[in-house]
This record gives sequence, C-alpha cells and structure tokens, in this order.
Amino acid sequence: MSIPSFGVGTFRLTGRTAVDSVRNALAVGYRAVDTAQIYGNEADVGRAIAESGVPRSELFLTTKIWTDHYARAKLVPSLRESLDKLRTDHVDLTLIHWPAPGNGVALSETMEALAEAKALGLTRSIGVSNFNIALTRQAVAAVGPGEIATNQIELSPYLQGRALTAFLREQGIAVTSYMTLAYGKVLKDPVLARIADKHRATVAQVALAWALQLGHAVIPSSTKRENLASNLLARDLALDADDMALIATLDRNGREVDPPGLAPAWD
Repeated sequence: MSIPSFGVGTFRLTGRTAVDSVRNALAVGYRAVDTAQIYGNEADVGRAIAESGVPRSELFLTTKIWTDHYARAKLVPSLRESLDKLRTDHVDLTLIHWPAPGNGVALSETMEALAEAKALGLTRSIGVSNFNIALTRQAVAAVGPGEIATNQIELSPYLQGRALTAFLREQGIAVTSYMTLAYGKVLKDPVLARIADKHRATVAQVALAWALQLGHAVIPSSTKRENLASNLLARDLALDADDMALIATLDRNGREVDPPGLAPAWD
C-alpha cells in the first residue's frame, strides 16, 4: 500500500484541540491522519473522524506502537485497544514508534508481532519510525523484503538525513518526514523567506514542498484551520533547481527530537 504524500499530524494535541484540528484538516481536504499510542489522542482522532462524516474508506490512518507494548504478547492486544479508540476495525499503517535499544525485547520479536497484526487484518501495512540504517536492516531481516512500508523520521531543511534517506530509497522504503518545520525554527530562515517571496508562498509551504520534491511524505500539524489549508497548498508549489540547491546548503544536523533510551545512534 502506497503512503499518502500529505497527511495531518497530531503530536502534542489532545482533547478538544485534537478533535478540532483533525476535523478541520478533514474539512479542508486532508485524507491521511497520523497518531500514536503515546500521544494519548487516539480516542480524540476517532471522535473527530466520526463527527466529520468522511467515510472510513476514504481515509488513511496511521498509529504507532509504544515501547511498553513491544513484547509479542502485548503488541496485538495494544493495537486492538487502539482500534477501539479510533472506532475502526483496522488501521492502514502501524509503526514501531522508537527502536528503544536495550529495552529487553528483541527487535525481531517486535517485528514478528507487528507482522502478525498485519496477518490478522488489524493493519494493512507495517513500518518503523526513528530507525537508523542498521536497525532498518534488522527490521527488514525480521519480516522480509518489501514488508516495511515506511520509516517515519525527523527531517527538515536543517536536518536532511541524506545517508539514511538514500538507503531507504535503495530499499524501496518510503520516507515519511516529521518535524519538517523544525518546531517552527525554519519559519524564520532568511534563505527560505527569499524563496517564499519569489514564489509568493509561505515559508512553511516552501519547507513542505522541499520535502515533497525529494519524494518524502509529510505530516505537518496545526491547531488553526487557515494554516492547515495553507500547508496543503505546498502540493502545488514547484521549487526549481536553484531553490533546491539553496535549501541543500541549510543542513546543519539540527535535530529537535533525541530522547535518551529511545533513540538509536543516528547515521
């Protein structure tokens, strides 16, 4: 199953804020929604979808398994709980949220349990998140080539991850970029501002278009309907070779998310 190129993220959104964000996203045209067990908002996402009136068949839902549920005996039951909260009998994509090296559960066990969830019809595709090259190789070895749909990783103009994204491309694994705006830091970048002025676009649209033109999927979030709609217009923004070359110079290994005990040794 192909990964939609544009979805709405829900990290750090809970309660009415999460419901409103997802409802507004669906109202302005989004059809892919990304959540996770640890976000504590799967029920809010399920409510938003139910209230939106958009048929489930038109949506692509992603959730992520939290580290507490990586053991074989826990993964499938935890995903069933997620499905109940989301008010659906399946999700389209389920990811291992963080590799959490040294957590006591072998990666092969977790990946095999994830493959079991797919075989049971609880998820249509499976993948990983925040995996480096070595761990992605291990994940592929556990479930076989062609089974890992995506690796969802932090990428932005300030963190371009060229080695990892090149490897994923070689393996036929889609790249999903999160934190594409680097917690808003790129919105103040003068180079991106000049490119935005040139195209009569916003800086956010430029950053998102950059990721899209590299072949990555993006999942930006916002609590404002106007920003959700504006971000979606990045799909129509064509950056030229000069723009892409300028953005390539902004890479500074500017990682925003690196939780100890969960993150791998980054490439």
